Amino acid sequence: KERMRGNLLRAISHDLRTPLTSIYGSSSTLISKYDALPKEQQLKLLGEIQEDSEWLIRMVENLLSVTRIGLESARIEKQDEVAEEVIFSAISKFKAHFPGVAVTPQLPESVMLVPMDPVLIQQVLTNLLENSAHGGATEITVSLARQGNVAVFTVQDNGTGIVRERLPHLFDGIGFLPEKNGVGGRSQMGIGLSVCMSIVKAHGGSMSARNTDGGTAVSFSLPVPPESETAAE
Repeated sequence: KERMRGNLLRAISHDLRTPLTSIYGSSSTLISKYDALPKEQQLKLLGEIQEDSEWLIRMVENLLSVTRIGLESARIEKQDEVAEEVIFSAISKFKAHFPGVAVTPQLPESVMLVPMDPVLIQQVLTNLLENSAHGGATEITVSLARQGNVAVFTVQDNGTGIVRERLPHLFDGIGFLPEKNGVGGRSQMGIGLSVCMSIVKAHGGSMSARNTDGGTAVSFSLPVPPESETAAE
């Protein structure tokens, strides 16, 4: 836990400077040269401010999640949730920012109840979807399946994949996207995935990633009651 916090702080101290500097520079230019700038340039600067602000919001959401699960006194309140609804909520949130990326859900025929904190698990799914988009994916599949006493969520894409040497460090805050480090050169994968791993572990689950023939697949599993208990209820 302390190693994860250290990795996060080191990455954040560097990454926060870039969007904040950009926001300050763009807003200062708008204020000082408002009358001289053509409308197209004004809109471009405002778009950059909006983009950097959205990135900062996502960063803060990650940090808040770490705070929720990092305090020894904090406990995740799990309740039975319809996993399909959590998946659809994450896809809807993702599509608002990446309308050009196709997302296909592959869900079981019957409703699956999974004990979880739905806000945190939705954030895990949203982070995985955004990582795929930043990795150049144009098509993403989100699947859900039961394997014994766990529910397995998988986000698979047709992106650029992950450098093999970085796979072992993917969830500890230092595994980033190859070549493309996100908008403006900022890292997108490492911080998000370390937070995802912490959330999944706090739920008693596990997480893994692998390269496929046409991209990357990241999976996480959450414990579910035995099917006999579910049927009895």
